[in-house]
Order: sequence, then C-alpha cells, then structure tokens
Amino acid sequence: MRRTLTGTGLGAALLAAVALLATPASAASSGSDFSVIFPGDKPATAYHVENTAGVANGRITAKSVVSWEILEDQVIDNSKRFTSFKITARLESRPGKDNPDVVETSKTCDLTQLVNDHYTWLLNEPVNTCTAPSTIYDGEVFWSSDSTIVYDIEGDGKGPVTQELLGSPLVHG
Repeated sequence: MRRTLTGTGLGAALLAAVALLATPASAASSGSDFSVIFPGDKPATAYHVENTAGVANGRITAKSVVSWEILEDQVIDNSKRFTSFKITARLESRPGKDNPDVVETSKTCDLTQLVNDHYTWLLNEPVNTCTAPSTIYDGEVFWSSDSTIVYDIEGDGKGPVTQELLGSPLVHG
C-alpha cells in the first residue's frame, strides 16, 4: 500500500512539473463582425475577420482572415462595390500586460478584386488571409494580433471608411 501511494504521489508531481514546463499556447484568436450597406440595389454584406497570434518553431506570427456573405438571397445589382478594400494585419507586443501595444511587424493586403468578384467567401485560404511577418518569440513579452480594414464604397461619395477590429487575446509565457 505504501508503494502505491508513493508512486501515485510521484506521478502527480511529475504531471504537475510537466504542466509547469509546457510550451505557451500555440495560438490565440478572436473575431470581429461588421456589415456594409451599399447604395442602390447592391446587396448588403456581413464581414467577419478572425485575428490570430500563433507560435510555431520559436517564432510568433499574426494573421487576419477575412470572410463575408451577402445578407439578401438575391443579387439585384452586381456592379462594382468597392473602389478599395485593404486590411492591415499587425503583430503587436507589450512588455507588461497593462502596457500599450507596440507594432512589431505589419502587412497590408489589397482584397479589393476578391471582394468585388465574390459576393460570398467563407473559405480560409491564402487569398483571403493577410499575414504579418513573423518574429522570434519571447515568452516574457505579451503578444497579440490586430488589424484594421480601410474600404471605400463605390458611388457613395463618402470616401474611405476605417474599420478597427478586435485584436486577439494576449499570448504569453
């Protein structure tokens, strides 16, 4: 009986040690949604952006995946919807949990032709993914992925609109 308890205690201690030495979370993500109402009979569209900060092979990367779908069943006006639709994905760091973000790397991706050519896009593919360059992961720093979309609706006369999106949860440890 004594050996069983000792073995069980040792097993629990080893599991606790493994948990303490485990690598940090491999990815953290969050999503944002917004809708765009177009002038005329163009279909209103809902957009979703998933921001992810991920760690792999000692490096951290930020990516933003954009998907969308029309909110109406029928497309009455299939003319050009945007003169511009660009997303900027950012890899951000902060030395402490409550410190302001510092942009480490960023990349702007032009999705204008893709969103104009497809009323709905629900796939997760390289063509609708904007990935900021990776950097060496430092577990002492708090990391996140964030993004901004700037779009200009064809024919509305309002100019560019900036859509700030929800950043990913912090990756740390």
